[in-house]
Parts: sequence; C-alpha cells; structure tokens
Amino acid sequence: MPRLLLATTNKGKAAEYRDLLKGLDLELITLNQAGISREAEEDHNTFEGNARSKAEFYAALSGLLTLADDSGLEVDALGGEPGVRSSRYAGDNATDPERVNFLLNKLRDIPQDRRQARFRCVIAIAQPGKLTQTTEGTCEGFIALEPKGDNGFGYDPIFYLPDYNKTIAELPPGIKNRISHRGRAAAKAGHLLAVLTGA
Repeated sequence: MPRLLLATTNKGKAAEYRDLLKGLDLELITLNQAGISREAEEDHNTFEGNARSKAEFYAALSGLLTLADDSGLEVDALGGEPGVRSSRYAGDNATDPERVNFLLNKLRDIPQDRRQARFRCVIAIAQPGKLTQTTEGTCEGFIALEPKGDNGFGYDPIFYLPDYNKTIAELPPGIKNRISHRGRAAAKAGHLLAVLTGA
C-alpha cells in the first residue's frame, strides 16, 4: 500500500485528514510516526507558498509522497488578518483559547454584521523529483461574539455559519469535514492522490 506522509504534528489536523482521505487505499503516517522532528520554514506571505515549501521540504527529507497544508482565518474588518499568521497571531506559544480571545478583543467594537470572515486552506502534494501540485478550499462565515462548541480546534468555536446557525465547533465532524475549507481542499486533493498513486 502506498504511503502518504501528512506533514503535521497537529493531532486534530491529522485526525481530520485520516477521515477526509479514508476512501483512498493509502497508508497515512504523520511526521512523528516517520521519526521526523525537523521543522520546515513557514516564511512565505501566502498560504500556497507555505504549503509548497513544507510539502517539498518533507518529501525531500523522507523520500515519501507528502501532503502539507497551510490554512488560516481571514477577517475582512482586520484587513485579512490574521491570515498566514493565524497560528502565531497571539504569540508563538499561545494556546487556542488565547488566540480566540486575542482575536475577539481586536473585534470588540465591530458589530456582528461587519464580522465577515473566511477560512482558507491550500494543500500541496509533493514527491521527490516531481512537480508539486496544489488545491484550495474556502469556507465563508462570520466571527461570533463569543466561543461556542467543543468540536474542532483553533478558531472553530468563533467561526459562525449563518446557514447552520452554529459555529463550526458546534457541528458534527461529518458535516464540518464536508463544508470546511480543509474538507473542500482535501476533496480535490483526494482526486489528485488517486491519479498519482492509483489508490
């Protein structure tokens, strides 16, 4: 069975990818399972640039077909912030609740109807010596006034979806994975992986 390296140490993200790609005949392994502790640089100013550099770095290091992503939250009232800095927005070692509170404080004077935002995800698939390919997915919504829900991670508890009248963190995993930015990018990536591996 072909192996696919998931270039992440985030357990929540790895679990999502195992679910999103479960229809493919691939053995999914994480960086920890592959014994890789080196960190790729994420110094690009676009999601695509970071995803490509991570995928190519870990593919070269491992010799494996590698999937990496870069994703984040873009808030219109903040000029697109936090964007590529989503995980470091409140500081390099901030926890998810600290990031959420930091963002809510920035928006404290912004009314609900002006809190438009989107999650964006770019997935890169790299193989040593071959052209790296990318897919992208977005999910539109609003930033809620307070966190709600226990599912998901990151900014999920404050990302409100009007069509569901819930935050992403209040949705069952099956619905979240179908409509999320990562789910939409992964659906396209799954087609690419099937072609590349015959899985």
